[in-house]
Amino acid sequence: MSQKFTILFDLDGTLVDSAPDLMLAHNHVMKKYGYAERKLSDIKKLAGRGAQLMLARSIHELAELSGKTKKTDDIVKEMTRDFIDYYSKNIVKESTLKTGVLNFLSWCKNNSISMAVCTNKQEHLSIDLLKKIKIYDFFDYVAGGNSFNHNKPDPRHLTDTIEVINGEIKKTIMIGDSETDSSSAKAANIPFILIDDGYTEKTAQQIYHNHLVKNFIGLDKIIQKYLDD
Repeated sequence: MSQKFTILFDLDGTLVDSAPDLMLAHNHVMKKYGYAERKLSDIKKLAGRGAQLMLARSIHELAELSGKTKKTDDIVKEMTRDFIDYYSKNIVKESTLKTGVLNFLSWCKNNSISMAVCTNKQEHLSIDLLKKIKIYDFFDYVAGGNSFNHNKPDPRHLTDTIEVINGEIKKTIMIGDSETDSSSAKAANIPFILIDDGYTEKTAQQIYHNHLVKNFIGLDKIIQKYLDD
C-alpha cells in the first residue's frame, strides 16, 4: 500500500479569517494597559508568530511612534495571559472560514489525504477554534505553538507533525499565508502553496512559494497534480 499524501495547513489567515477576533482581544488588553487600539490591517501584519510576539511587536511599534517607554518582558507576559484569557472566551465572535475551505477539506477527505494543522497559536486555542468553526474532524492532528519545543519557522514543527501522523515528507505539501509558513516549508524541503493577502507585512512576491492562490477555490486541481505524480 502506497503512503498517503499529506497536507499541512496554517490556521490564522489560512483556514480561518480570525483577525477580527484577534483584534478584539488585542485591543481589550492594550486598552487595559494604557495603549492605543490598533486597526484590523495592523493586526493582520502582527499576527502569525503567537500572542506574546504579536503584543510585543505592537507595543514596540507604538513606542517608536509615540516615544513611550516599552513595557518589560514580564509585563508582556502578563498581557499575554490576559489576551489568552479574553480570546479564549471570545474565539469565534467574528471569525469565519476562508473562501472555499469547507469544500476543499471535503475533497481532500474523499481522496484519502491526511491533513494536519501547524500553527503558532497555542494548541488548546487552536483545537477550540477548529471545533467551534466546525472543521476539527477533518484533521488527523493539530500541532500548536506549544505542542513541541519548537515552532514555525523552525522546520521541525512541520516534520515532527508529519512523523506523528505517519506521513512522508516527500508526499507532503504545506499551505499557508505568510513568510513564517513559507520559511518552515522551504527549510523542510516541502512544496509550499501561498494564500494571497495573508497575515503578513510582506507581498506575495517577497515570500517564497511554489504556487500562489487567491483562496481555496480550485486548489484541488493543484493537489491533484501531486497525487498523479
